[in-house]
Amino acid sequence: MGRFFGAGRVLWLISLLMWPTIGMGQSDALTITTVSRAPFSMPTADGGHTGFSIELFSEIAAELERDVVFDRRDTFSDMLAAVQSGTVEGAVANISITSEREAVMDFSQPIFRSGLRIMVPFSEDQSGIAAALFTRQIATVVLAALGLLFVVGMVMWVVERNKQPYFDRPFKQALFPSFWWALNLVVNGGFEERVPQSAIGRVFSVILVVSSLFIVSIFVAQITAATTVQALQSSINDIDDLNGKRVGTIQGATAAAFLQNADVPFIAYDGLEPLIEAFEANTLDAVIFDAPILAYYTQQEGAGIGKLTGRLYRPENYGIALPTGSPLLDEINQALLRLRENGTYDALQLKWFGAP
Repeated sequence: MGRFFGAGRVLWLISLLMWPTIGMGQSDALTITTVSRAPFSMPTADGGHTGFSIELFSEIAAELERDVVFDRRDTFSDMLAAVQSGTVEGAVANISITSEREAVMDFSQPIFRSGLRIMVPFSEDQSGIAAALFTRQIATVVLAALGLLFVVGMVMWVVERNKQPYFDRPFKQALFPSFWWALNLVVNGGFEERVPQSAIGRVFSVILVVSSLFIVSIFVAQITAATTVQALQSSINDIDDLNGKRVGTIQGATAAAFLQNADVPFIAYDGLEPLIEAFEANTLDAVIFDAPILAYYTQQEGAGIGKLTGRLYRPENYGIALPTGSPLLDEINQALLRLRENGTYDALQLKWFGAP
């Protein structure tokens, strides 16, 4: 019996010595990779990390009584590749939950509802109006109308210069007065004190007054048609308006797949920064990407540069990406539920996005 007692005591001592090592697995810091996507994940000036997703996972780690270390990657694909390979415990940013990604990794319960929006230059409305008013078609119509009025006025000067005091002046001095008379005739029907005195002049004036009704109508119709066509060509309000426009998004993003399915040609950029740089350089007519990312940009550093237009496309959810079969999945989902129930999640959403 003493031998069994001695063996049991040895086992007890061994387990006592190993106890700190056994508990160390839970106290090890979680390595979570991320990528810069304001306002979900952003680097701070002191080398830290901030943003909605960063703060949310920090709260989740606190619920799990685990430390967390954020590993910032340069590209979205690098971040997801680290998750897929299992070199990190997970990833947070604006990671859309898709069937393609679900096939190679696990996802937590949704942490944010999102979708795609179209961003266009802020000055599009103003530039559209200006461009519509200064087209070659309208310029041609205006010049033709002015030329016609000038010719009409000079014809009346030839006919009436020896009979009507208003036209009794030399050629050079009669240029503008004759033009002004023709303009008033067309617009206002002429002036009583400047009624033509010759028979030819009166007949010609009557024809002009009657014709002016049609001339003005045609002139207005030409301008209206030109401005309408220009406005339709320059305005972007829907996905169908993107055809023929310079559209940009990020390579491998859900927006890229959406544009491909819609048969809309686009330019794919490696990341958000080069995409925004191209937009600010006026090399893009529109950007289509995640709605909250674009909304944050237009309200912060992009205020007065870009604006959102159209409706929300392809509603989707963001989640926390985890390696396939991760033992953290259930723990993270339970922590998320607790954060929603105790109001922490709503407080974070209010902080970063305003009202839910």
